Amino acid sequence: MAQFEPGHLHIERHALTPDDVSYNVHLDYEVFTDPQKGRGIQFTMHGNLQGKDMKETFFLPKEEAYNFANNVTKIAEKYGIPKTHSQIGSVHKHYDMMFEDIRKQLDMKSGDPVNLEHFE
Repeated sequence: MAQFEPGHLHIERHALTPDDVSYNVHLDYEVFTDPQKGRGIQFTMHGNLQGKDMKETFFLPKEEAYNFANNVTKIAEKYGIPKTHSQIGSVHKHYDMMFEDIRKQLDMKSGDPVNLEHFE
């Protein structure tokens, strides 16, 4: 199950067998300005992964904001979701809505200049 509203994505999955994965995760996000990296999105991932309560915050500058799923995957693996299931929320329809919302919030347009220093 997944639910999206601007600024928030909720993804939930209940294990069907003892070898299956279980999570109930909320991903909140908002525009934020980091003193070193500039304007971007501050993400807070919180909830429960494999029976472990968790809360992690991460910032991505404007140029990297679309790559949030990479950070979500790494956090899921950190809390025990196996690599074979760690793309929790590969719920493309909901991620597409989130991408569009992030694009609007950061006023991003095709052809915008990119600060390559953010990728080093």
